[in-house]
Amino acid sequence: MLRSLASFSREGSLYCWRSCLAATRALHTTPLYQTEQYFDKLLVANRGEIACRVMRTARKLGIRTVAVYSDADVNSPHVRLADEAVHIGPAPISQSYLNVDRILDAVATTGAQAVHPGYGFLSENPVFVSALQNAGVVFIGPGPGAIAAMGDKVQSKRIAIQAGVTTIPGFDGVVRDSAQALAVACAIGYPVMIKASAGGGGKGMRVARTDRELREGFKLAATESQSSFGDGRLLIEKFIERSRHIEVQVLADTHGHMLYLPERECSVQRRNQKLIEETPSTHLDEPTRRAMGQQAVALARGVGYVSAGTVEFLVDADRNFYFLEMNTRLQVEHPITEYVTGLDLVEEMIRVAAGYPLRLTQAAVPQRGWAIEARVYAEDPATYLSSTGTLHRYQEPTLAATKLSGAVRCDAGVVEGSEISIHYDSLLSKLCAHGQDRTEAIATLCQALDRYVIRGVTHNIPLLRDVLNRTDFRSGKLSTDFLARHYPHGFRGHILNATSWFELAATAAVVHATQEIRNATLTTSASATGKRFIPPRTTWQVVIRWSASSKRIEDEVSYDNDGPPASTCACVQLIQDHVTFGCPNAFTVTLGDGPARRVTLNWAIESPIVEMTYQPTHGRSLDTEAAVETTPTNTVPDIGAATLQYLGPSPLGFGLQHLGTPWDLQVLLPLQAHLICHMKQRVPQNLGTVVQSPMPGRVISVNVIGGETVAKGEELVVVEAMKMQNVLRAPRAGKVKAVHVKAGDIVATQAAIMELEE
Repeated sequence: MLRSLASFSREGSLYCWRSCLAATRALHTTPLYQTEQYFDKLLVANRGEIACRVMRTARKLGIRTVAVYSDADVNSPHVRLADEAVHIGPAPISQSYLNVDRILDAVATTGAQAVHPGYGFLSENPVFVSALQNAGVVFIGPGPGAIAAMGDKVQSKRIAIQAGVTTIPGFDGVVRDSAQALAVACAIGYPVMIKASAGGGGKGMRVARTDRELREGFKLAATESQSSFGDGRLLIEKFIERSRHIEVQVLADTHGHMLYLPERECSVQRRNQKLIEETPSTHLDEPTRRAMGQQAVALARGVGYVSAGTVEFLVDADRNFYFLEMNTRLQVEHPITEYVTGLDLVEEMIRVAAGYPLRLTQAAVPQRGWAIEARVYAEDPATYLSSTGTLHRYQEPTLAATKLSGAVRCDAGVVEGSEISIHYDSLLSKLCAHGQDRTEAIATLCQALDRYVIRGVTHNIPLLRDVLNRTDFRSGKLSTDFLARHYPHGFRGHILNATSWFELAATAAVVHATQEIRNATLTTSASATGKRFIPPRTTWQVVIRWSASSKRIEDEVSYDNDGPPASTCACVQLIQDHVTFGCPNAFTVTLGDGPARRVTLNWAIESPIVEMTYQPTHGRSLDTEAAVETTPTNTVPDIGAATLQYLGPSPLGFGLQHLGTPWDLQVLLPLQAHLICHMKQRVPQNLGTVVQSPMPGRVISVNVIGGETVAKGEELVVVEAMKMQNVLRAPRAGKVKAVHVKAGDIVATQAAIMELEE
């Protein structure tokens, strides 16, 4: 029996689909699901969030689903979501998700009539598609000819030129070795982009500005491309400075119908991988938008394209655009297109594969509001190095308690208890927001990030939240070097200003008072007798001291104007007429010599989410004890609100996450604050002689031996983590005392790689 859209909405516990389904209903009033026949069983040749996303649309259409899984994914959500699941091998992708024979065996065993590849893995492998077709199985995507033509960067560029598509200047062929690469770079002129001829997703790509960077980048890109795609061929093109990465989604059916959908701006990137995407782009005008769409369709027609695909362009400041590549698959960022069009792109791919025509014409393509997506990764936001571990707490955001009219969708492939391993991409989820305009979409996404609870791995929400706050981002001044320009020394956490410091310190003071009241409540007999609750105290005077939680950003986080106070005296008074049993929520707070403000806290004892609001009060400011620096208050608004997260206790206080960045806060009595200044500081251990792995991964190569003399910055070891190559360099000049690893070894975070003589 086919499942209704309503039942699908109820069952979608991992996603916020309601707004997308409402838009789909508005667009398609005819119940096509009752008249169109698709497939009885669909195998999803992928894992993680994209596998879950495909399965949910298949379920909506009444199609049974089959999951495939490796040893590492036996308990993954996509396995539990499917109607059937087949084990395909060990954790390494070459032995499981990239193993064509294992996937074909799973198809034959389960009797699946069709295969959806998601993105990555075998999604752009023409050999796999041909094998499926030979077995009489439908591939939900384009044919092998189009995949092969567009998957090869050299061939796709030639086809683009023939189709009249503007291309980037570069060498028209595969570069054989680093010597030829140097010759090509000299002919083109630096900077140049080295990139894999096969594949995409930022793998096998390096920018080179010097001969040294070119030689090193060529080697890394080749090994990375071979590891990710089984193809180490490279090409070199001119690198366009300050460009914007804008792509066009195309749809084509088997009846000759083809159209393009609203463009997606993907300029905020790290390691040539997209981080934040939005639609539409603030940069394009209507003539440029139309010209890019027409060229995308012309290219797709040139290769006889069928299904969903994406043509990517680089666009300069003058709106000149150049063909970059075509991804012959569903894009990671497709949800934002679904938000603004009301289409379900996976459904459209299934319909086309089943032989049905597109239901839209180009003139009827809708554009509803603005949508933006943030990719949430398990990685260090300062270095982009991946993080592994167990999600011991995981809570996706909901905006039910806010006044925003925007919508949120979280496409995730993890749940609480999921294990994040070294074997796969570190993407945890795609958090998307939709609004009537760009301002509302950004505001909605900010609130969603503030409410997104992830514990157990390091994640990049601090960076995402900070990017969204940047003036250049808000004004739409984007480019592919956005992160490099705004964080030249790496991301170091949120830069405090008067408002964010007040919100952080005031919340810390009130959380401290609330905890004292709660602890006293738990020991009182009032709960048993039903007597009126009388708080043990009504006034607190404490000193708030702060530091950023990450060692990397400690003592480097700056503060607008004259710098943050090292400590601030907070005076807190309970407002008695706003106390329920053990749950006070309103206080008068004075920081330093600033004005008194009424601070209201909404914080359930079992929740990490702390909602605070503040407004002026005409109450008396409390006298302060202890001489401490004061907090600038001239720029703090009279009325405001913030969402923070309680991170747990520490020896002298607790942690709070504010605007994405975690902070260690000490909450001390004035006497404690005075005495703590006299305590001796621990001298950090000297690790200058030990080279440690900053991330878990597999050793690809060891380039030095014991007794060899190395220069500062010289390449020592290459470690691969989540399919990305990372170079470990000598922290200083010296002689290698001992090497503790060899190629192929699996290393943990902070594992000793080698030692240098003192």
